[in-house]
Amino acid sequence: MSDTKLYGSGGYIIADITEEQAKKADLGVGKLFLAPIGKLEEQKMKKHYCKVCEEEFNSPPKVHLEEKNREEVADNLVLVERGQYNCQKCNSIIGEYRVFEKKDDSGEIGNAKPSGSP
Repeated sequence: MSDTKLYGSGGYIIADITEEQAKKADLGVGKLFLAPIGKLEEQKMKKHYCKVCEEEFNSPPKVHLEEKNREEVADNLVLVERGQYNCQKCNSIIGEYRVFEKKDDSGEIGNAKPSGSP
């Protein structure tokens, strides 16, 4: 896929993303968002724009790992990593990411069932 603009609360990142990532990032409002994608690889990020600096930079943002511990957030869903994309110049937050993992992929949690099914 080509370079795509992904919005965060403090600006945006231009990154090379896959079709699957683009589908996750599309919340149906005509823009693509960072948060649903999870963590982007640094080499895939090309540029970033900071709302605080009001400037676009020809480099990826800094990736700041906020937490890396396993926290159960729902049945069969564990938060593995939490982090931020920060401006290279002023360090303000461009966007945040979360990495989740299912404890048991064969489990029933999160699988849609028709109403009336056991």
